[in-house]
Amino acid sequence: MHATMKHRHLNHEELSLAAVDDIIARGKRRDWEELRLAVLGSSGILGKVQQVCRARISDPQAQRYHFWMHYAEKHLDA
Repeated sequence: MHATMKHRHLNHEELSLAAVDDIIARGKRRDWEELRLAVLGSSGILGKVQQVCRARISDPQAQRYHFWMHYAEKHLDA
């Protein structure tokens, strides 16, 4: 069984903006898979991903945030 990443700002079961940011910035594949499932299950999480990414995508080197912003935009259209 895989232990999930302990995110520095996640002290409850809900994903806060800080936890989403932490998952995007430091998460591994398994963490990203769990975030993906959360996005698919909740438009609220999708909105949090967008909010976090908007704050970071002005940096062209922030590739993880660009990836997740594109992912979120794709799912808004779906």
